[in-house]
Amino acid sequence: MEIEAELKGKLEQLYNRVESLKDQINTEEATKNAFIMPFLQILGYDVFNPTEVIPEYVADIGTKKGEKVDYVIKKDDQVVIIIECKHWKENINAHNSQLHRYYHVTDARFGIITNGIVYDFFTDLEKPNIMDNNPFLTVNLANLKDSTIKELVKFTKATFSIDNILESAEALKYVRALKNEFEKEIQEPSDDFIKLLARRFFDKQITAGRLEIFRGYLKRAMTSYFNDSINTRLKTALDINEGKALQPKEDPVSPEPMVEDDDESRIITTEEELEGFQIVKAIVREKVPASRIAYRDTISYFGILLDDNNRKPICRLHFNGAKKYIEFFDKGKDSSEKVLLDSLDDIYTHKERLLHTVEIY
Repeated sequence: MEIEAELKGKLEQLYNRVESLKDQINTEEATKNAFIMPFLQILGYDVFNPTEVIPEYVADIGTKKGEKVDYVIKKDDQVVIIIECKHWKENINAHNSQLHRYYHVTDARFGIITNGIVYDFFTDLEKPNIMDNNPFLTVNLANLKDSTIKELVKFTKATFSIDNILESAEALKYVRALKNEFEKEIQEPSDDFIKLLARRFFDKQITAGRLEIFRGYLKRAMTSYFNDSINTRLKTALDINEGKALQPKEDPVSPEPMVEDDDESRIITTEEELEGFQIVKAIVREKVPASRIAYRDTISYFGILLDDNNRKPICRLHFNGAKKYIEFFDKGKDSSEKVLLDSLDDIYTHKERLLHTVEIY
């Protein structure tokens, strides 16, 4: 839709602004002015209209007087959204309880906590007037997705409707929860998950020893499955491109022939690379959510990135030669160091370097 494309374009421009200015933004107040107010403006709200967007809104909590929410948004003179802001370097997950308290003493149906880059959206699906512990929607300016933009459109001033948002919030919440559980099972299969699958084809008692054997089998099976799936999609894309290139030239409605990218066709993601990715992902999840960790395979190396952003390399795996190396960026993205690996397990010995790398971003 045109409105979604327009919104995404404006948010991408905002993120470019964030990237260029953030090192000069040293306070929470500056984060609000430089990053968060422009975000609200993009959603269509007049941040300079005190009847619509109210800063420092008083939300007394019991005997604690003078407590203030950073912003509230009103519609038809009713508070509908409260917004708690943090400095762009802060992890907003550490401040959910503060937003939870404010939500309880206002009439808002939605709460947002943000550091100007990540925006977590909450409501009260589980208990009326008590904010859920987990967000139903997360907007990360560094990793904008079309599915996220589609939901964010509902929060724009022009289309805002409490009923419409709540209608999809429950589905978003539980899909997200199921996705998170699935990711956990992929990274470290639980005993229950292993038994659930094993009992479909193994009719003997599953002893502790047998359980560990099946754990290894399952990890290999999942790695193989995802590797095959990736390569199948790549082959399909290449076949489509080849088919387009072979279309008759005299067909006036045929698109321009596409030339197959020789480099791309030579990229093969191996099981070892995917296993290495899972190890790195498991390590850095101590600092960032799994959803922010991505990879891009190339001919020269297998890159692991934060927010799927080439400017935020976590490390690179060089597994295509006789010897295996891991390349670190803990001294900055422009200063890397390769380290020899005797086995994939050696990656665990470099845990602190990997954690430090995500911290500097």
